[in-house]
Amino acid sequence: MRDASLRGVTTLRIREQADRFHVELHRPEVRNAIDDEMVADLHAVCDALEREPRILILTGASSPERGVFAGGADIRQLLDRRRDQALAGINSGLFDRIAKLPMPVIAAVDGYAIGGGAELAYAADLRIASTRAVFGNPESALGIMAAAGATWRLLELVGEPLAKEILFTGRRLTAEEALQAGLVASVHEPDELAAAADAVADRIAEQDPLAVRLTKRVLAAPRSAHPFVDDLAQAVLFESESKAQRMSRFLSRTKESA
Repeated sequence: MRDASLRGVTTLRIREQADRFHVELHRPEVRNAIDDEMVADLHAVCDALEREPRILILTGASSPERGVFAGGADIRQLLDRRRDQALAGINSGLFDRIAKLPMPVIAAVDGYAIGGGAELAYAADLRIASTRAVFGNPESALGIMAAAGATWRLLELVGEPLAKEILFTGRRLTAEEALQAGLVASVHEPDELAAAADAVADRIAEQDPLAVRLTKRVLAAPRSAHPFVDDLAQAVLFESESKAQRMSRFLSRTKESA
């Protein structure tokens, strides 16, 4: 049954399963531009996934003729924003919340992921792309900067030289270039992308949920926190019933195959 907090959502198409949420950005008339209403709707998704952790698969409303993940923030709204709205971190706060969701986030990018749309994809734990995917940050051409994560997430994902070229010159990456740069994990034909995203989610779902959640938290910890946080998380997992069950099953299979 649909989570009560999602009943008022209008800019997203949501399909729930026991272990995952499929969320499609759905403003096809404006290339899925991220406006204030979509920001609020994505916060509602975060509310639901923080209460009941599940894998999140993010896609954009596309068509056989044209792929679109998200064409960026809604320029009509950006034009009217001033200092106070920038300091409020409307998009950066949302993307940070998505990045910190308990379970992994998969961005399945078909077509254009530009500006804020690219930064939303950067906030995911894993990105896969269609052959027609395009990533870019043209903000400086509009008199602003990519301030919703690109200046540091993109740096971490593809390295300083390429990140600077993208942010300084507006260079766009094709799917193959994104794969070579390590920005995406794999590239698929458009009609195979949804199944590929589910296949990744299937592999995650086969793992112990608590182990995945703690691994995600430890990966996000600062360098100075290691190895203490690793030991602490492992101590929690060593006491879990799932660890005992999974290891016992592994030993049983090993014994049977010997």
